[in-house]
Amino acid sequence: MLIDLSHTIEHGMTTYPELPGPIICDYLSREASRKRYAPGVEFQIGKLEMVANTGTYLDSPFHRYARGKDLAGLPLDWMAGLDALVVRIPAAAARAIDWKAFKGRAVRGKAVLVCTGWDRHWRTQAYGIANPFLTADACDGLREAGARLVGIDSVNIDDLDDWARPAHSILLGADIPIVEHLSNLSAVPEGGGRFFAVPPKVMGFGTFPVRAFVQTTA
Repeated sequence: MLIDLSHTIEHGMTTYPELPGPIICDYLSREASRKRYAPGVEFQIGKLEMVANTGTYLDSPFHRYARGKDLAGLPLDWMAGLDALVVRIPAAAARAIDWKAFKGRAVRGKAVLVCTGWDRHWRTQAYGIANPFLTADACDGLREAGARLVGIDSVNIDDLDDWARPAHSILLGADIPIVEHLSNLSAVPEGGGRFFAVPPKVMGFGTFPVRAFVQTTA
């Protein structure tokens, strides 16, 4: 079974506060294409203009570090077919998620997916305010324990008010990709599955939307 963990990208939507929404339109409309092709034949060629941080997306080390691996430099096995470990954070928990949430769990080589339930606020003003986030302590622990990728269903893996961005700095500095704005993590079974979140192979880019999903054996 495949479980979709991605938000749908729609024209004009807001993903991240103060970043522009995508422009989705025709480059060649079906009506215009009829003039080019044989009778009864039509095509649509779409045009998409957006910032890289749109929808559910993956951050590569280049997003934070000029000499880090860009999207084109990421090995596929860093992003595809990873054993998934979903860490469920109680609704009443504090915003700051520290190492205690992960301690004792087998994270080495896995995609560690943090389920906070924050995706319930998607496309509302509340989504970009007072978000749940990982502390530097948590990220240090995940790095030392050998996590391969870390994802979260929040607007940012860092506290929006912390401009030092320690989670991004620690994880991307250790070549651990980050996936933000995940959704539907509550649907992933306790047994996990295999996680996939592969962006296009773009040189000189650090971030791009992905179709993230988990493949289970159920």
